[in-house]
Amino acid sequence: MATTNKYINVAYKLYTDDEGERELIEEATTERPFQFITGFGTTLEAFEEEILKLNKGDHFDFTIAKNKAYGEYNDEHVIDLPKKVFEIDGHFDKEHIVVDAVVPLMDAEGHRFNCSVVEVKEDAVTVDLNHPLAGCDLNFVGEVTESREATNEEIEGMVNRMNGEGCSCGCDSCDGDCEKGGCDHCH
Repeated sequence: MATTNKYINVAYKLYTDDEGERELIEEATTERPFQFITGFGTTLEAFEEEILKLNKGDHFDFTIAKNKAYGEYNDEHVIDLPKKVFEIDGHFDKEHIVVDAVVPLMDAEGHRFNCSVVEVKEDAVTVDLNHPLAGCDLNFVGEVTESREATNEEIEGMVNRMNGEGCSCGCDSCDGDCEKGGCDHCH
């Protein structure tokens, strides 16, 4: 069984279990499945391993432990950043930097990542750098709706998207501009 360059679509419901309370976090439907190509590192490794065992039409129900998902929640990853980090043209971006907003940041090496805003203070913004699902076991329930070798065009499209080109939704039909409305995946 090949483990790289397989084009896979899955319809699923993602649940977390927090102190005995099961909560639906995300859903990918058969009309709008989660699409990925194996071997690119775009999914959790444990998720890809589980899905690779299956064929088109197979149903699944598996749980990924937090240590193989996004790790434990770490209180030390909640930090204060100077408000100037969130300035645009010398002015604090009070429209977008609000409590519960998810905002992109970049480290000194140019790596991009997201954080969530916890509090906006007089001179600082408290952000949470933990992944939103840190500390959670993830239960995926669904069906493999497509599983086949990826075409050269699909592989090329994936490489382009990973380099910041193309559509953010993973298709090529809207020429990289999902907001134009030409994309069936986005609209």
